[in-house]
Amino acid sequence: MLSDRRRLRDPGQMDREHPDSAPMAEFLRSARSRLTPQEAGLDDPSLGRRRVSGLRREELARLAGVSVDYYTRLEQGRSRSASAEVLDALATALHLDDAERSHLHVLARRRSGPARRRPRPQRVHAATWDLLETLQQTCRPGFVLGRRLDVLAHNQLAGRLITDFRALPAAERNQARFVFLDPHARELYRDWSRVAADTAAMLRLDAGRHPDDPALSALVGDLSIRSEEFRRFWSDNKVHRRTTGTKDYRHPLVGDLTVTYQALTPGDDPDQIIFVYGTEPGSPSETSLRLLSQWSSAEADTGGVTTQGPGAHH
Repeated sequence: MLSDRRRLRDPGQMDREHPDSAPMAEFLRSARSRLTPQEAGLDDPSLGRRRVSGLRREELARLAGVSVDYYTRLEQGRSRSASAEVLDALATALHLDDAERSHLHVLARRRSGPARRRPRPQRVHAATWDLLETLQQTCRPGFVLGRRLDVLAHNQLAGRLITDFRALPAAERNQARFVFLDPHARELYRDWSRVAADTAAMLRLDAGRHPDDPALSALVGDLSIRSEEFRRFWSDNKVHRRTTGTKDYRHPLVGDLTVTYQALTPGDDPDQIIFVYGTEPGSPSETSLRLLSQWSSAEADTGGVTTQGPGAHH
């Protein structure tokens, strides 16, 4: 950390802006503005007379153990020299969670270069389809998200609980498009604002990992044009990785129910996430989900919904 500090105290070095550093600079500014002095452990009586609620640059620099000049250059996108040690110090000072810390490191590693080729379509492995079918038989919704939050696959029950993405055109099989653009989503999620904020933050995390994905850029652009809420959540510059938690639904057929979820990553594609839903045993939510499963099975028996889905999705 000392070598970074000494090098960056020299005002004659690294004055040019680096376009590929802009995402990291924006992320740092956003994270700093959200952290209050009290949350950072600063007990200065003069803090009550501040014009803004977030930390000042000099306060964050002091907490992270770096020079103010060094941190200013990072936040202005004029430096790409941050070491892993410095990034961890900033992440700790900013109280970043694991997903945010990882995102900061990813952004710091970004470098300009030749445009990458369009990534290959993601394919759902046969073993994953078998898992989705097994989940269906045990009354558990299951679905698979890929890059850009594309919905790559889901079982019957997930389609009945959320929406049947397989009935949509391929370009619209996307969780972010559903949340922000489908009116049904606003009625389905009891806490739509939280779901929407998390969805934008998940997409932001994906953008950090795949900055050269033209389809992702097009998706963000389209959502920004069509949804004021998306623009607002996207500008917050938050990132989110879903692992476990709960989600509340207000389903048009079975009413209110709460599900728990767990996120799994298949071994053949780290850019896929398998979400498994469940309910508390003996709860009204379990009863509602079983009733929904019975209706889903009855519809499948009459030719309504199939258990097979597309093998690839762009």
